[in-house]
Formats: sequence, structure tokens, C-alpha cells
Amino acid sequence: SQMGMTVHVVSGAPRPWRVLLGLTFKGLDYDINYLQASKREHKSEPFISLNPRGTVPVLEAEGLVLRDSIGILAWLDRAYPDRPLFGGSANEAAAIWQATLESCDYLRAASDGLLRPIFFGGATSKTPELTEAAESMQAELRRLEDLLNSGDFLSGNGPSAADAVSYPEVRLVQRAVETTSELMAELGFQEPLTGYPHVSAWKRRIEALDGFERTLPPHWRGQREGHE
Repeated sequence: SQMGMTVHVVSGAPRPWRVLLGLTFKGLDYDINYLQASKREHKSEPFISLNPRGTVPVLEAEGLVLRDSIGILAWLDRAYPDRPLFGGSANEAAAIWQATLESCDYLRAASDGLLRPIFFGGATSKTPELTEAAESMQAELRRLEDLLNSGDFLSGNGPSAADAVSYPEVRLVQRAVETTSELMAELGFQEPLTGYPHVSAWKRRIEALDGFERTLPPHWRGQREGHE
């Protein structure tokens, strides 16, 4: 039977979103506690006692406190083996871990380099740094496109940890296109996924999963404009 689980998140932050997607892929119930970054709730009590680093996500499950998104996904697989996020066989696990950690290292960095100046830095024009970041993001989208050449999801037949980690980054690029369309167009993103048909189909597949809507940042719902 499933214990009560609470995920502490900041709306729109990609690492907590990984956990919400992992829980959704496994069909598990959870509560969400949204912390307001603008009020620095993630850097003050009571949250700072749960996680002295003041970072999200944190998962609370019956006295257990877990503070790392990938650690949480790994724990979920051991606690609830059905619909595994890290595969069934050794070879599946290896492929999923590889795709997951590549996205953690490279897709997250590309997304951060491109989007941090736009969402949080007030960037309004193309700079050499942003151009380079956009090229990194295109390279990562090509990697995902190649992985999706042979299947519906990034590794294996069902959604895995690799999809949970990769989806938020792709959706954040779309968010930037929706909110800062002129600058993103200058950087080569009219529609974020033009030229990536497999990635587009994969994105729709994830968005069609039961419970997906609940993982979306509440401040985006029904809202095309605005800032992070």
C-alpha cells in the first residue's frame, strides 16, 4: 500500500518537475507544497529545516526526507517496483541511466544557459552568449531526436526516468517561445520543436498521460503571457 507523499516544489522549476512526472508515470498519489521563490520560502523556515541547502525538490514520505531529484526517482522505483522508471533488466537500466544523466548534465546546462538570462536576467536582445546557448540547446534536441528515432520514449517502451528529466527542459524552451517570442525567434526557436518531429510526438505522448496536467506549473495554466 502507498504511504502519503508530499513533494515540495517551486512552480516551474525543472528538478521538482522531474519528481512530479516520475510519480505520474508510476501512477502514484502525492501532495504538492508550492514554495514561493519570490518570498524566498525555500530559503527560510520551516523548509530550511527539511533541507538546509534550501533547494527543491524535497520529498517527504512517512518520516523519510529525500532531497535530490534523481535520488527520489531511484527510491520510488525501490519502494514501488511497478511501472519501473529505471527498467527491468541490467541493460535497460544502463541505457536509462545513461540517457537520464546525459540530460541531467548537458540538457539542463543548455536549458539553463539559454533560459536563465531570458526568464531571470531580463535579456531582450541576442548576445554571443545566448547564441552559443541556443546552439547547445539545438544540439541537445538533436540528441533527443536521435534517441526517439527507434521508440516512443527516450529509452524503452514506456516513460522512464530519462523522460522525467528531459521533458521539463523541452517544455521550458516552449515556455520561453510563448513568453518571449521575438528574442527566441532571433535565436532560432520560432516554434521550439520545428525540425524535431520525433521530439514533438514524444512531448504530446507525455502530455496525454493520465495525471500529466497536475504536474504543470499552476502559474502557467491558461496563461500565455507573463514572466517566470
